[in-house]
Amino acid sequence: MAATPPGTPPSPAPLPPEVADALGIWARLGELMGGIDWVRLLETWGLRLFTAALILVLGLWVVRLLANAMERALGRANVDPMLRKFLHNIARFAGSIVIGVAALTQLGVPPASLIAVLGAAGLAVGLALKDSLSNFASGVMLILLRPFRAGDFVQIAGLEGVIEQVNVFQTRMRTVDNRIIVLPNSQITTAPIINFTARPVRRLDIPVGVAYGSELGKAREALLAVAAASPRVAKEPPADVVFTAFADSSINLLLRAWVPTPDVIIARSELIEAIHAEFNRRGISIPFPQRDVHLYTHPQAGGDAPA
Repeated sequence: MAATPPGTPPSPAPLPPEVADALGIWARLGELMGGIDWVRLLETWGLRLFTAALILVLGLWVVRLLANAMERALGRANVDPMLRKFLHNIARFAGSIVIGVAALTQLGVPPASLIAVLGAAGLAVGLALKDSLSNFASGVMLILLRPFRAGDFVQIAGLEGVIEQVNVFQTRMRTVDNRIIVLPNSQITTAPIINFTARPVRRLDIPVGVAYGSELGKAREALLAVAAASPRVAKEPPADVVFTAFADSSINLLLRAWVPTPDVIIARSELIEAIHAEFNRRGISIPFPQRDVHLYTHPQAGGDAPA
């Protein structure tokens, strides 16, 4: 082995195999990139990319403007706010899909392939999100059939509150003590719905019990006088009184009066207070619950009855 001449720099250490492989990949990649005709590629795809981006940006902007204009037009036509918002969201979603398909078509993607991909994706999403789609379908039914509107006081599935908003998948309610209830739409369409504010007037039923010794005619007059004196009770249809039952300690009557729907709670309170005062003024007794107990003694066998 020949000796290394003095002053000769030491030869570099061999590279690890991993580093050598990585450098080889980068070298081949550089050769591949260098062999691309970038000018021709830009001429072929540059205009397509620019056109597709222009379609996407301007299309989404136009879709938003049209959706907002449609919502304003529906508002001028006094369409329900829930229906306006729902149609606005549907229009923007459908318009965005159309614009996206147009942009991909400009890039050379066949429309038939896009439709096939969207169909397969829709099937997969439908199977994975069947509960969400059920809520969506129920939301569409609620919007179209409109069993209630925003601001209505309703009872749904045993829960009471004011409807705040109906979304695509959920409905928001606000309780009288200012709590928020969020209900899936599918549970709403399968449960009984009681709308307390759907009509402008409602009938108040106030049960009243009087003692058995009271004059029923006087009690009826007192209840009708209270209803006639209340400014919240409607004159038509007129209030009436019916007898409902012979209870354990009273004869039960029922005052039926029609009042404006927003005044139901305060009207009930005022009528109960006025009935109590009128009964006291006329000497009509409202009995406490009571029960008569009779004791009987029997003589003992073989002896006299106890004293």
